[in-house]
Amino acid sequence: MQPARIAIAFATLAMLLGLAACSGQDDLHQWVAQEKAKKGAPLPPLPVIKTFETFVYQDQDKRDPFEPAPAQANGQNLAGPHPDQNRPRQPLEAFPLDSLKMVGTIGTKGHMEALIKDPQGVIHQVHVGDYMGQNYGHVTEVAEDHVSLVELVPNGSGGWMERDASVALGDK
Repeated sequence: MQPARIAIAFATLAMLLGLAACSGQDDLHQWVAQEKAKKGAPLPPLPVIKTFETFVYQDQDKRDPFEPAPAQANGQNLAGPHPDQNRPRQPLEAFPLDSLKMVGTIGTKGHMEALIKDPQGVIHQVHVGDYMGQNYGHVTEVAEDHVSLVELVPNGSGGWMERDASVALGDK
């Protein structure tokens, strides 16, 4: 046989098989019609929404516990440390303190500077008096293995309090 005749014979056989497969779909159509005729299970009822009573705080003699204390009512708010809002911000103040990494030091015992790597991979030289971290961290000491600083954090009643912090060599 020639290759063209073999190809025609296979094509004819495939077409006949395809037509034979299409003829037995009556039972499929009947099953689909039966399934569509069935009723679905009833849906459960919607949950009842509970209503809550509103409460208006009306005791005029006492302060509303959900409002912050006024600055004049709390002596801590007026006294104590405050961040210097007038000084220009330094580059390392844009990052949280725990995202900064000390990678080394430069200098001698009296004039030592720390090398601090920020999250973007830039290395900064830091010495005593610089600021770093988002809580107004003021560098107080640069040692061979750490940088000590004092942060100003909110005390919860409108004032500020000092908190000691450090970044150690090789942290993270």
